[in-house]
Amino acid sequence: MFPIRHLMVLGLVALAAPARAQPPRPPEPPVNERASYLRAHYTKFEYRIPMRDGVKLFTAVYIPNDASPTRRYPFLLVRTPYTVAPYGTDRYSERLGPTEAYEKDGFIFVNQDVRGRNMSEGEFVNVRPHLDVKKGPQDIDESSDTYDTLAWLLKNVAHNNGRAGQWGISYPGFYTSAGVIDSHPALKAVSPQAPIADWFWDDMHRHGAFNLVLAFDFFSTFGRPRPQPTAEQGWKPFEHGTPDGYQFFLDLGPLGNADTRHFKGDVAFWKELAAHPNYDAFWRARNLLPHLKNIKAAVLTVGGWYDTEDLYGPLRTYAAIEKQNPGISNTLMMGPWSHGGWLGSEGRALGDADFGFPTARTYQELGFTFFKHHLKGGEAPDLPEALVFETGANRWRRFDTWPPKGVREQRLYFQPRQGLSFQAPTQAAPSFAEYVSDPAKPVPYTTEITPRWAKNYMTEDQRFAARRPDVLVFQTEPLEKDLTLAGPLEAELWVSTTGSDADWVVKLIDVNPGKLPGTSRQSEQEGVENRGHQQTLVRGEPFRGRFRESYGEPKAFTPGEVTKVRFVINDVLHTFQRGHRLMIQVQSSWFPFIDRNPQTFVPNIFEAKEEDFVRATHRVYHEASHPSALKVNVLPALAE
Repeated sequence: MFPIRHLMVLGLVALAAPARAQPPRPPEPPVNERASYLRAHYTKFEYRIPMRDGVKLFTAVYIPNDASPTRRYPFLLVRTPYTVAPYGTDRYSERLGPTEAYEKDGFIFVNQDVRGRNMSEGEFVNVRPHLDVKKGPQDIDESSDTYDTLAWLLKNVAHNNGRAGQWGISYPGFYTSAGVIDSHPALKAVSPQAPIADWFWDDMHRHGAFNLVLAFDFFSTFGRPRPQPTAEQGWKPFEHGTPDGYQFFLDLGPLGNADTRHFKGDVAFWKELAAHPNYDAFWRARNLLPHLKNIKAAVLTVGGWYDTEDLYGPLRTYAAIEKQNPGISNTLMMGPWSHGGWLGSEGRALGDADFGFPTARTYQELGFTFFKHHLKGGEAPDLPEALVFETGANRWRRFDTWPPKGVREQRLYFQPRQGLSFQAPTQAAPSFAEYVSDPAKPVPYTTEITPRWAKNYMTEDQRFAARRPDVLVFQTEPLEKDLTLAGPLEAELWVSTTGSDADWVVKLIDVNPGKLPGTSRQSEQEGVENRGHQQTLVRGEPFRGRFRESYGEPKAFTPGEVTKVRFVINDVLHTFQRGHRLMIQVQSSWFPFIDRNPQTFVPNIFEAKEEDFVRATHRVYHEASHPSALKVNVLPALAE
């Protein structure tokens, strides 16, 4: 602030000066201290690194200014299909490491455009299949490109200490997983975060049900052709013409209209999606899990319980590495986060769930210690085999294995009159609940009005769905003691339909008591939000019924025939507290997160016509001979 005498002088000068209109000056942009630090302490270089087949990959390298023969630094690599912009050695990124701590401590940061993207040469292939056997220099994959990159860097970038690490979130997480296969000896530590593991399961489908809004919005920009290297930095987002994604995708009609109306044949991968609706050789080649072998580096796999895009990926990546690489350091960290929320937020809350404290700090501190230990000889991180956040109880838990040992397998059985209990139904007579599923009025997956894919729906209050006539509700009595579920869930439904195809969506929900414990009333003065009877989503999973026997060979339903539908639901670690209820909702649409099932069996839903979309009555049975249930793993209480 100015002293008062300075303000007086400024005022007198203003009075003495002739009156003249001045154009308003734009406000000064805020100083980005992190970006300023990078400019002052790092020097940027740009290289085109040759791969074994001659293709050159554009790579930006930031080297600490104090690097010298006596002060050497490790490499920290990110390989991305999105862009390493800004381009030009005088133009710096505003951040390089996962957090500022990395930049202050000092690494040689390496950011690379993958083959065929942005400024790199070559052909881009989505989730490029891995080659276990490479017969010559033309046999390349993401593992070989990573190996060749590291070999070049070690030889050509001065003052490195001979060690390298790699990390990335989402698609860069896939490149991290792929890069550690048959990896270069210098690669000592990797952290695949929300990695794609099998692209039929991550992002694109849920048990064969197509992830409409995510795939459409993503490929409408990312999927456009790039014939030549380009320094363009931004994406031009698709203009839906409305903020209401539900209405936009409903008006879209059958999936085939997306290409004819909007993509105009210009999005190659959308055509691949349409040509491969089943889990065939095209998708099996994009399953990285069987190839996660010959890994010598330490691995820290990170994921979020509320990741709408890649929850399958980190869970299965950790498990595959653990099984196929005995004896290595392999840790799983799962927190209460959305996609990338361990860096993009404090992790204190998400949607209708409050976790009580900034959970992201746990990853940020341990992740930094992990890389510093393996790349610079720093203190070892205090990491167990699995560091997992227990939602509902809001605390971190440490386990020697994941899923944890000592769980009890039990079944929660659907009961008449919307009941749910651990006791199997005993009724011999036919017993079922039914509803009419209408593709013209699908159940929304969120109340949020957005044309993009929502993230808060993963913890959203489900009362809006429970009150619809096409959603079945089953719930327990109030729990007398805490109930903790750990590991995967499995739906076992006995169903029938008047149609010849159907989707089945199963949602696990934590129901708050009507009056929150410890409060005389829901009081704004006490800072307590009125969450009485809130139905907080814990986990939801859709299943395309045609795949009940095989994901590769779909099969129609016989109208009216009672049929078993069984599918695995991604893991949880959640405590339903005493006084709460456990609820399961069942429905047959989850729109537009999942595309509409026409409910008439057609060989390929991408080719379904308007007349194929029909109303159908679905039944879910809960009798002794057809006991629909959710199989769960109960973790004994700590007191036990």
